[in-house]
Amino acid sequence: MPMEADQIAALIRDAIPDAVVRIDDLAGDGDHYAAHVTSASFSGMPRVRQHQAVYAALGGRMGGVLHALQLTTAVPAEE
Repeated sequence: MPMEADQIAALIRDAIPDAVVRIDDLAGDGDHYAAHVTSASFSGMPRVRQHQAVYAALGGRMGGVLHALQLTTAVPAEE
Protein backbone atom coordinates (compact mmCIF):
# COMPACT_ATOMS: atom_id res chain seq x y z
CA MET A 1 0.00 0.00 0.00
CA PRO A 2 1.50 3.38 -1.00
CA MET A 3 2.30 6.12 1.50
CA GLU A 4 0.12 9.19 1.76
CA ALA A 5 1.68 12.63 1.23
CA ASP A 6 0.86 13.70 4.79
CA GLN A 7 2.67 10.62 6.17
CA ILE A 8 5.81 11.55 4.22
CA ALA A 9 5.66 15.15 5.44
CA ALA A 10 5.11 14.03 9.04
CA LEU A 11 8.14 11.71 8.99
CA ILE A 12 10.32 14.51 7.65
CA ARG A 13 9.01 17.04 10.19
CA ASP A 14 9.52 14.57 13.04
CA ALA A 15 13.20 14.19 12.14
CA ILE A 16 13.78 17.81 11.05
CA PRO A 17 11.49 19.84 13.33
CA ASP A 18 12.07 23.24 11.69
CA ALA A 19 11.45 21.89 8.18
CA VAL A 20 8.92 23.46 5.88
CA VAL A 21 7.73 20.57 3.73
CA ARG A 22 5.68 20.57 0.54
CA ILE A 23 4.74 17.24 -1.03
CA ASP A 24 3.29 16.99 -4.55
CA ASP A 25 1.80 13.80 -6.01
CA LEU A 26 3.41 13.77 -9.46
CA ALA A 27 1.34 11.04 -11.11
CA GLY A 28 -1.85 11.05 -9.05
CA ASP A 29 -1.17 7.45 -8.05
CA GLY A 30 0.16 7.90 -4.50
CA ASP A 31 3.45 6.31 -5.59
CA HIS A 32 5.42 9.13 -7.25
CA TYR A 33 6.02 12.24 -5.19
CA ALA A 34 8.08 15.40 -5.26
CA ALA A 35 9.20 16.82 -1.93
CA HIS A 36 10.50 20.33 -1.34
CA VAL A 37 12.10 20.60 2.09
CA THR A 38 13.41 23.88 3.50
CA SER A 39 15.29 23.92 6.79
CA ALA A 40 17.76 26.19 8.53
CA SER A 41 19.46 23.02 9.78
CA PHE A 42 20.68 22.48 6.19
CA SER A 43 22.84 25.61 6.40
CA GLY A 44 26.46 24.82 5.58
CA MET A 45 25.61 21.27 4.45
CA PRO A 46 26.39 20.15 0.92
CA ARG A 47 23.27 19.26 -1.06
CA VAL A 48 24.02 15.52 -0.85
CA ARG A 49 24.08 15.69 2.99
CA GLN A 50 20.76 17.57 2.96
CA HIS A 51 19.23 14.80 0.85
CA GLN A 52 20.73 12.14 3.10
CA ALA A 53 19.09 13.80 6.11
CA VAL A 54 15.69 13.65 4.41
CA TYR A 55 16.16 10.04 3.30
CA ALA A 56 17.21 9.11 6.86
CA ALA A 57 13.99 10.70 8.12
CA LEU A 58 12.05 8.32 5.87
CA GLY A 59 13.56 5.39 7.73
CA GLY A 60 14.30 3.04 4.84
CA ARG A 61 10.89 3.39 3.20
CA MET A 62 12.42 4.49 -0.13
CA GLY A 63 12.20 1.75 -2.71
CA GLY A 64 9.62 -0.08 -0.65
CA VAL A 65 6.38 1.49 0.47
CA LEU A 66 7.60 4.79 -1.01
CA HIS A 67 8.35 4.04 -4.65
CA ALA A 68 9.72 7.33 -6.00
CA LEU A 69 10.59 10.70 -4.49
CA GLN A 70 11.94 13.67 -6.41
CA LEU A 71 13.72 15.71 -3.75
CA THR A 72 14.61 19.39 -3.58
CA THR A 73 16.20 20.84 -0.45
CA ALA A 74 17.06 24.41 0.52
CA VAL A 75 17.94 26.65 3.40
CA PRO A 76 15.53 29.57 3.97
CA ALA A 77 17.95 32.21 2.59
CA GLU A 78 18.17 30.35 -0.75
CA GLU A 79 14.49 30.74 -1.57
